[in-house]
Amino acid sequence: MALPFQLELEAMLAQLAQLNKNTTPSWGQMNAQRMVEHLADALYMSIGKGDYSLEVPADRIERMQAWLETDKPMAKDVQVTFATPETPLRNDELETAIDEFTDAFLTFEEWYEEDASRTALHPFYGQLTYAQWQRLHTKHFMHHFEQFGLI
Repeated sequence: MALPFQLELEAMLAQLAQLNKNTTPSWGQMNAQRMVEHLADALYMSIGKGDYSLEVPADRIERMQAWLETDKPMAKDVQVTFATPETPLRNDELETAIDEFTDAFLTFEEWYEEDASRTALHPFYGQLTYAQWQRLHTKHFMHHFEQFGLI
């Protein structure tokens, strides 16, 4: 099923360029820079960078992965242990966070181009393939772009 958002770097960067440090979200506690860094963190997770473990029972993975194939959006105000509003910012400013996001996205694409059979663990969805990560990133990025009024 098609979602009304595409993982296309130039389009995403044009949307992120609408942000400034004072952009307030429609929901949630993240500021604009934290959200961009959070998206970079998700990209790092999708290439196996970071120390994550499965946080849901293994018997729920099939159902969680099936949800990825639906057009159902992510719920607002979801709290997860691996991404909190209190996570310290690591960039000096929003613009450098967007640069980091760009680098992380390109690394994600290159990592799977090097070996299409690779998978990486998501704490709620288990081991995901490139196609599944693309689907999850599409839903996730769309969720946060809506949160900040970028789409």
